[in-house]
Amino acid sequence: MSEGHTAIDWDSARASNLANWEDRVPLHEEAYGIDALDDPDHLTSVVRTDLAALAPFLPDGSVSGLNVCHLQCHIGTDTLSLARAGARVTGVDFSPSALASATRLAARLGLDATWVEADVLDARAAVGGSFDLVYTSIGTITWLPDLDRWAAQVAGLLRAGGTFYIRDGHPILYALDENAEGLQLRYPYFGTGEALMWDDESTYAGDGRVAHPRTYEWAHPLSEIINSLIRAGLQILWVDEGKTLPWKFSPRMVEVPDGFAWPEAERDLVPCTYTIVARKTGELPTP
Repeated sequence: MSEGHTAIDWDSARASNLANWEDRVPLHEEAYGIDALDDPDHLTSVVRTDLAALAPFLPDGSVSGLNVCHLQCHIGTDTLSLARAGARVTGVDFSPSALASATRLAARLGLDATWVEADVLDARAAVGGSFDLVYTSIGTITWLPDLDRWAAQVAGLLRAGGTFYIRDGHPILYALDENAEGLQLRYPYFGTGEALMWDDESTYAGDGRVAHPRTYEWAHPLSEIINSLIRAGLQILWVDEGKTLPWKFSPRMVEVPDGFAWPEAERDLVPCTYTIVARKTGELPTP
């Protein structure tokens, strides 16, 4: 349930969000279908979708042999799918429990990965080296108040000529009332600078409950997301909007291949995701 806008400071919001995400780790270890990764040919549905979208923008259409930095990687299932696709991966997340889970999973699967505990807003200072691909997907930047600072981290992590990829929930989706009988706006599409405060014991995956239910998120319209990347010096190569999600945003959504969608009669009325591919065309100052 949303409790409305609040002018909470970032440190307090971060601490509350971190406690919530720490609680999610054991729940998501059960709900994410990790056992499927024991099949050496298996990739998560998120990564399968993203690799297909990325292929036209990558050398030989593949991440094989590329240095990839996965921002906000959570428990590493998608990161390790990128590794399985041939990438050299570094996963970044602010949750120590999530990274401990990712480390255990990498060892279990016999996959190499580097894990860095850091806020995504401080990623450039925390992560060594530069990357051919910076990757983020999905359910990520609503947790951040400052997209200019976020985009500066992305640009700083990329080598010249490197590619940035993001697929995330569409801002108009987040403006909808997930429990309404139809498609009905409830929350702000345009950001106000203040956070939306939520108290919700559930997570988007599984039936478990968290001990720390309060979280804070920020609305970012699509124009703000794109312009933050442009201001960071990145060249926008491609923007797409999709009709499916890898999680069930609303009880009214129906299951489709690799995700969920609105009932067919509503599917063409509102996007569920956006995808942006951008490129760093030259060296930029380190943020």
